[in-house]
Amino acid sequence: MAIHKLLIDDFITIDYGLIAIHSSLEDYRLAYFINRELSVLLEKSSEDIGFTIREGESCFSRYVYEDANDTLWNLVQNRNSVVSSQTGITSLFEQTGINVTTSVFLLPELKKVDYILKIENTPDVFALDDVVESLLAIKHITTAYTIDHSKLKSKNNLIF
Repeated sequence: MAIHKLLIDDFITIDYGLIAIHSSLEDYRLAYFINRELSVLLEKSSEDIGFTIREGESCFSRYVYEDANDTLWNLVQNRNSVVSSQTGITSLFEQTGINVTTSVFLLPELKKVDYILKIENTPDVFALDDVVESLLAIKHITTAYTIDHSKLKSKNNLIF
């Protein structure tokens, strides 16, 4: 009996670039400065990225732009928090509610990163380093750098 082996290398190729952004700005202000510096039109998506953990649900904000070359730009929040309330008995006659805040990360291995810029369907001549240079020109961005895909364990969180 013959053994047939299927190769699915075409589906494994990575056709997107990732840039980590460290900034203390709110998401809408960061999107504004990126729009101004890179001449793109990032706009708030109506569909946030939902994430469920043991403590509750969280949503990561997302800004989207698709240019004329079908290159898709996604600015996604990496850090969010879930507030869960727990009731506890502090004395014999009193019951109090305690709010517990838990930090949630889209990419847990990059806990210090505030935002992720995912650029999909990039042409072969697209220079991701030029985008990083332009981002570093924004004075409100502390630092920005490219992320290596092979070092990410939670790649599935980037499917949106």
